[in-house]
Amino acid sequence: MKIGLLGFGTVGEGVYELTKQQENMTVARVLCRKDRSLPDAAVTHDFADILQDETIDTVVEVIGGLHPAYEYVTDAIRAGKNIVTANKALMAVYYDELLALAAQHGVSIRCTAAVGGGIGWLSALERARRVDTLREIHGIMNGTCNYILDSMTRLGLDYAEALRRAQELGYAEAEPSTDVDGIDTWHKLILSANIAFGVSLEKADVPVAGIRNITYDDIGWFNRHGYVCKLVGTARRDGEAHVQPTLYALSELEGNIPANFNLISLDGEVAGRQSFYGQGAGRYPTALNVVQDCADLLEGKGFYCPCGGKTAVPNRSRMVWYVRAPRGPLPEGPVSEQWGEGKILEASVAEMHRWLKDHPDAFIAAIPDRVK
Repeated sequence: MKIGLLGFGTVGEGVYELTKQQENMTVARVLCRKDRSLPDAAVTHDFADILQDETIDTVVEVIGGLHPAYEYVTDAIRAGKNIVTANKALMAVYYDELLALAAQHGVSIRCTAAVGGGIGWLSALERARRVDTLREIHGIMNGTCNYILDSMTRLGLDYAEALRRAQELGYAEAEPSTDVDGIDTWHKLILSANIAFGVSLEKADVPVAGIRNITYDDIGWFNRHGYVCKLVGTARRDGEAHVQPTLYALSELEGNIPANFNLISLDGEVAGRQSFYGQGAGRYPTALNVVQDCADLLEGKGFYCPCGGKTAVPNRSRMVWYVRAPRGPLPEGPVSEQWGEGKILEASVAEMHRWLKDHPDAFIAAIPDRVK
């Protein structure tokens, strides 16, 4: 296998180093913004050099973002090159198009590192869905948010200080919206649900609530009632898919996930619950799954499942919520308790997220163990 590597940042450099240990794969060319020299690979600023190199059979994309990654990947597919990508945004947004285009041109595509970094979550879904009917997937899919929430809970930090420390450690970007507003988890959830259930979710139907508005006082009230807060993505075969802060008791597995770790679970009719825990990011954990995908392509393993039809997610299930709204009326429904400035009430997932759109300064958190 001869590889054209797009991107030479944290993950790209890890891919390059790991492929040097493999006898059956070589990075032939690297697309990189910076001028640099590599002993055994040509470095270029022009993607055409990779596209037109007929000896390159596989393009590995670790640039991230939608553009120009989308243009590079689609052009590579049309040129007959297999694709390995760690780009969850690309795969979530262009899921149908990329799978159809790959099938049309007789090439394969894999994206295991796009969800869970080094965990191998999508490969686990692939194995599980072959003989089991998966009923639900859910989990902590973003290490940045988990680090922030864990620091607020264990160290007593306020949100701004926890975010600052996450940025200093390289867990959070200088502009952290994609993480703290739940978009990263949204991408990962949609891609995971599509593979788990053999569908293609209507993206506009999958609501997202992030952690940007959480406060030190919120965390304090959660602690007093025996809960910790986690940002969780959930999808069910019966028509649920959403990303939202969720409260867990310390007796639950999710309530004990520290620092920047991920925990993602599936629930099958035969196997029951299986959970996958590990580093959700980082050079070598992520690069490892990229190189494993390359090895899978050498063995003839393409995408994880056929592309399914468009599927709506009505999100009708009713839940108990913690709601804090600095301004404006609360969602309709009786208030059962008062936790400081927050109130405990019941509403459907769809109702709550519709209300939240009109109250961008509010904070919500689901409390699953209070649902009757």
